[in-house]
Parts: sequence; C-alpha cells; structure tokens
Amino acid sequence: MKKKKRAAASGAAKSKSAAARKVAPRRAQAASAPVPSMALNEAKATIRRLKVELAAAQAQIAELQASAETDFLLDILNRRGFERELNRSIAYIKRYHASGALVMLDVDRLKPINDTYGHAAGDEVLKAIVKTVSGQVRASDVVGRLGGDEFAVLLWNLSETDAKAKAAALEQSIDGLTFDFRGRSVSAGVSAGVAILGPHSEASRALEEADSAMYVRKAQRRHEEVGQ
Repeated sequence: MKKKKRAAASGAAKSKSAAARKVAPRRAQAASAPVPSMALNEAKATIRRLKVELAAAQAQIAELQASAETDFLLDILNRRGFERELNRSIAYIKRYHASGALVMLDVDRLKPINDTYGHAAGDEVLKAIVKTVSGQVRASDVVGRLGGDEFAVLLWNLSETDAKAKAAALEQSIDGLTFDFRGRSVSAGVSAGVAILGPHSEASRALEEADSAMYVRKAQRRHEEVGQ
C-alpha cells in the first residue's frame, strides 16, 4: 500500500511539473506579445499627417503645372501646354489609327489696333476671338495660344475636306467681329492654315505644315483685299 501511495504521489508531482512547464511558456509569450501603446498611436498619427501633406503637395504640383501651361490672359493652353496635348494626341492617333487636324490661326491687323488704341484694346480683340473659336469647336477639341497673335486648334476625327471647311468657317466668324474703340468701328480677322494628322505625323512637322499653309492663306487674303 505504501508503495502504491508513493507511486501515486510521484505521478501527481510529475503531472504538476508538466503542467507548470506548459503554463510557463504561455505566460512568457503573453508577456512578450506587443501591446498598443502611446508610441504606436503616435506613429499612426504621423503616417496620417504625412499622407495629408503628400496629397496637398501633389495637388500644389498639379496646380503649378496647370498654371505653367495656361495663358493667364485668355485662360487657354499656352504653347507649352498645347504642344504637350499635340504630342499626346499624335501618340493616340498612331496607336489607334485615329485621325485629326491641326488648324493654325494668325490674327490680322492686331498690331495696328494695339498701336492706335492700346494693348487693352488688343486684349479685348484676342478675348473675343478665343470666345468665338471655343464656341465653334467640340469639347474634345483643343484650343491654344502659341504666341502673341497666333493660335492653334486641334480637331479630332475630321477629314481634310471637313478640316478646311472648319478653318474657313472660323475665318468667316472672326472676320465678322467688330469692335468700337474711341467711337470708331474696328475689325480684325484671322488667316487659317491646316495640317492633317495621321499615323505618320510628328508634332514639330505638323506645326510647320500648318504654319506654312497659314502664311500662304494670309498672302492670298491680302491679295484679295487689294483686288477689292
């Protein structure tokens, strides 16, 4: 009986020892487990703040880029912005075999208006021209100012015949504009040149073609005025 009691006591002691060994690692694991702390909360707050600051910085960069590509007087693309759009559009045309046209517009008689009535009068003429052009193109088309009195229009999905008809319509509409400066009725006008955009077009070459066509048209209009 004593031997059985000793054996039972020994077995119980071993069981307690084994249970203690099992409990000990759990306690150790519990003690080493990460617990939310003030430092963790501060790190999360810092991450949130940095995300907000990054979004604000990106918005500011986008705003500055848009400002750098916009004509401040007329609120349309300047040469830099228009050339970027032209390059992107030609890349699209090449990839998807689309079509388009580039129309170059050069304002006639703007210098005499500036010289006679001041640059404020010339600015009024430019604003009226941009309003007229913008009202006759689609939302998908692009209008830009390339220089002082030179504008360009990027037209999508037009044949050469339709593009030239649009250029003639723009000339006619702008020729019909009249302005009253110091009691005198003044008109301006534009000469338009067209370059067709296709899979083999390049931006610089298209601008040169439209510019050359515009100067041919300007000479033709001067000849017509002399003959009248």
